[in-house]
Amino acid sequence: MLSPTRHSFDLRDPRLQNDRYNYYREFRENDPIHYSSHGYWVLTRYDDCDTFLRAPGVTANFTHEEDWVRARGGPNSPVVRSNRRWSFSRDGAEHRQIRRLLSRGLSPSAIDRMRPRIVQMVNDMIDAMGEGEADLISGLALPLPVAVVGELLGIPPEDAVRCRQWTNTIADVVDPVVTPQMRVRMNRAATEFEAYVMEQLAERRKNPRDDMLSMLAEPDANGEQMSDEDIVAQVLVMYNAGHETSVNVIGNGMLALLRNPEQMELVRREPERLDSGFEELARYDTALQIQARRTTLDVPLGDKVIPAGQIVMVVMGAAHRDPAHYPDPDRFDLTRTTKSLAFGSGPHYCIAATLGRLEVVLTFREMMRRYSTIELASDDLEWYSHFRFLLGLRQLPLRLGYAKD
Repeated sequence: MLSPTRHSFDLRDPRLQNDRYNYYREFRENDPIHYSSHGYWVLTRYDDCDTFLRAPGVTANFTHEEDWVRARGGPNSPVVRSNRRWSFSRDGAEHRQIRRLLSRGLSPSAIDRMRPRIVQMVNDMIDAMGEGEADLISGLALPLPVAVVGELLGIPPEDAVRCRQWTNTIADVVDPVVTPQMRVRMNRAATEFEAYVMEQLAERRKNPRDDMLSMLAEPDANGEQMSDEDIVAQVLVMYNAGHETSVNVIGNGMLALLRNPEQMELVRREPERLDSGFEELARYDTALQIQARRTTLDVPLGDKVIPAGQIVMVVMGAAHRDPAHYPDPDRFDLTRTTKSLAFGSGPHYCIAATLGRLEVVLTFREMMRRYSTIELASDDLEWYSHFRFLLGLRQLPLRLGYAKD
């Protein structure tokens, strides 16, 4: 019988909203491999999180949990069927095949070909923000990843907002508490999104284009091919997984630069710092604070064993402030080159990480080039923390001035 410690990690605790890093530190220092009275394990040290994410018997697939499935509409509901096909819900040979087929459109050379187009998109958005006061989140951080994924896939720009609305609604499937209203919205969105992507696939088979959807619609050199349902699921993942990371690394990273002006000056003097400094931008106020996993085997970790059939909260936000891995972890320092867990670890490391990094680095590089003045226009900032799993800014009001030629 598992015995919780006296003080248990609680996802509903207000300190996760208001004092998260001190809350994490208490568990990291006193009970780093922690079993909560709320029915899940909690990992807060970097090495434990990294080791666990790489371990056999660890999955992100919750579609075998009866209560989880029932709350979302049952095993045959559109949103559960979709979730079951997501790349990070698959394991073993199935997962490797999905990654192999996706990698054709996400190779380093394919991503590098996107560079000029991403630069153009960033500068178009900078032109639209102009000078004076502007919101970085709505003006650039939110629309850019959606536009980039749409360009890569070949989704018409006029459908970008609609696709993001669908995929954002479907992503609620991972929330720990799903209301009946959410269940209805998710399943409606999953049905509509699947119909839309199926139409796009049918069009590509009639009239192939130079885009990733056309590539996925055809077998690879070995004759392997994803089913149409699998393609729909991976398109959804591409919209959601990369989007959350890129949006919040841009927003959270810009705020960190503004609050550490010596680091802002370093980037202005040495723009190449952004390439190696991306890990620090992603680490400091990490976008994905907590990942939920399930064990299918016993997983030894440190001096404990997490039994099969357990839910585990991998607290990336705590791992990224672990002094055993990051000296002086509460200091924002772009000269660090230590790797982060921002894109995961192990077999489920984000396949589109190279694209996400490129979006962020090019955004900061172009903003530093175009603007000589980037200042915080208000200290009244509102963070959102979606069930404490994600951390990002709702707005980032800036005062901007163009650089003089």
